[in-house]
Amino acid sequence: MKFNLIEKEKWDRLPYFEHYLNQKCTFSITANIDITTLLEQLRNKGIKLYPSFIYMVTRIVNSHKEFRTCLKDDGTLGYWESLLPSYTIFHNDNKSFSSIWTEFSDEFPVFYKNFQDDMKQYSEVKGFFIKENVPENSFPISSIPWVSFTGFNLNVNNNHNYLLPIITGGKYCNQEDKILLPISLQVHHAVCDGFHASIFIEELQQLSNNCLDWLS
Repeated sequence: MKFNLIEKEKWDRLPYFEHYLNQKCTFSITANIDITTLLEQLRNKGIKLYPSFIYMVTRIVNSHKEFRTCLKDDGTLGYWESLLPSYTIFHNDNKSFSSIWTEFSDEFPVFYKNFQDDMKQYSEVKGFFIKENVPENSFPISSIPWVSFTGFNLNVNNNHNYLLPIITGGKYCNQEDKILLPISLQVHHAVCDGFHASIFIEELQQLSNNCLDWLS
């Protein structure tokens, strides 16, 4: 996957990038996404929510360069042409989890099949990173489906140069006539501001509302 270099001297974000990188400043925001229509359609079609959530999140991340900007291991600054999801799966028998990744496609049926294939192969395999050769252009997604949290934050103290987004979903809940899914987005302020976080949440809601456009 192509990694596009950023020429710092021509980058209008450079002052913000250097300031917040030096400050080691990340932030997270939690919001409820209305999935009433989405969940109804998923149930009608026999499709699981978690891969649908992964699909929506990855599609939005790939739509915005800010979410794909990172520092490679050698310190090179740039952005990936696209990212693919690295996500956690839960093992109910011993209450542990594993992390796997799946090839992404903008066509949901293609991605859903890729997800199903990976689950068939890895769902019973124990360990942390159980699918080998994790691509550089991957970003983390996780789920805490046991609690409808109102806030969530990860403290990655030993890696302040990690710039890619971290997304976590929670347990959906009923509120009046709506079904709400709490989601947490954590980003590095060096590459993302509140504006970008709000765009992420807005577009996630739009994909949920307009799910019939991409489910078929």
